[in-house]
Amino acid sequence: MELEKPPTRVVSLVPSLTESFFDLGLGHLVVGITDYCIYPEERVRLLPKVGGPKNVRPETVLSLNPDLVVANQEENTREVIEALRSAGVRVWVTFPKTVRETLQDLWSVVRMCRADSAGEILLNLEKSLEWAELAAADMVTRRYFCPIWQGETDSGQHWWMTFNSQTYPADLLTLFGYHNIFAGRMRRYPLEADLGLAESEVTGERDVRYPCVTLEEVLALSPEVILLPNEPYCYSVADLKTFYNLFGATPAAVHRKVKLIDGTLLMWSGTRLGKALALLPELLS
Repeated sequence: MELEKPPTRVVSLVPSLTESFFDLGLGHLVVGITDYCIYPEERVRLLPKVGGPKNVRPETVLSLNPDLVVANQEENTREVIEALRSAGVRVWVTFPKTVRETLQDLWSVVRMCRADSAGEILLNLEKSLEWAELAAADMVTRRYFCPIWQGETDSGQHWWMTFNSQTYPADLLTLFGYHNIFAGRMRRYPLEADLGLAESEVTGERDVRYPCVTLEEVLALSPEVILLPNEPYCYSVADLKTFYNLFGATPAAVHRKVKLIDGTLLMWSGTRLGKALALLPELLS
């Protein structure tokens, strides 16, 4: 998005972008955030809240008189974005599916805000990424399964939502030698079809990057590592025993490689990429 002049009142509907504005020295522009924008804690605590990413209150956003709203195609609803645009508000919608696209979005922030001084931060982040890409070429590949949600059918069948290769977390994990066992798996609709219990509908515009998989599918692909992030589903120590029991036949369970991990390092794009590049190698080792 090209703006005639830099924004002075920004409402962020994306937690990772809220953090990014502050990390880039642009936090003074942010006048409103979502309930889930929690970083940096000491800076965002008192900012006005406009609801959750999926249930933003357009009237609250408009009351803050923003000259730019930053949103995300996955995290925010089309209805809210269209309502804000209909009210004459500029809405910038991001949709990074790779690490490189995340960097492009950050450079867009710098350009829109005419924040040349923040460019040095991004140059350093790009250098860190280049080092990680070079190191990845020599890494031993590990095959992983990473659930991000779970549930049961009416008949009691367990299922887990995961992501395929067309997503930011999958692209990020390749930097550390991790190969997604569901890289090529597409989501089918409705849920029963995704679980092999019914015929598939025409997908249309629905997102196919987050398949729901069965116990049998995971066991058949034998992951060497199982990663349990604490968001969007909050996996905790209490879930470890369940996963070791259910997936006991996999190399991940046999070799005690079921790992709890900070979900923001995997799922949040933006400047948190720097923290991911610094912390994930040790957490995954």
